[in-house]
Amino acid sequence: MKKLFIVTSLLLSVLIFSDCSSSRKAARIKIPKLNYETNMVSVISDNCSPCHIPAKKGFKKPFDNYANVKTDIDEIIRRIELNPTDKGFMPFKRTTKLSDSIINIFKKWRNDGLLEK
Repeated sequence: MKKLFIVTSLLLSVLIFSDCSSSRKAARIKIPKLNYETNMVSVISDNCSPCHIPAKKGFKKPFDNYANVKTDIDEIIRRIELNPTDKGFMPFKRTTKLSDSIINIFKKWRNDGLLEK
């Protein structure tokens, strides 16, 4: 009885751990790339308006189009990473920085290649 238990336990262990390879699992996980239309439009609309959205009576450089955001992405990231007391801090009407998760969306989009669609 004891031998049967040991053999069964050993076989179960082999079956359970046979597919535990981090390199194989990492190769299967595909993180989708961010793009302007799907990911950035709503983030920009929520955090950069009304100033940078002309339809909302914005008066600064418009960020409601792909070309302007793509051109200025490094400056956008630089300014949203500033502290509220620093000159050039954005969004300037706020007294706190954007969350790290929002800032990371801008960075990930840039790092993913600034895809439009």
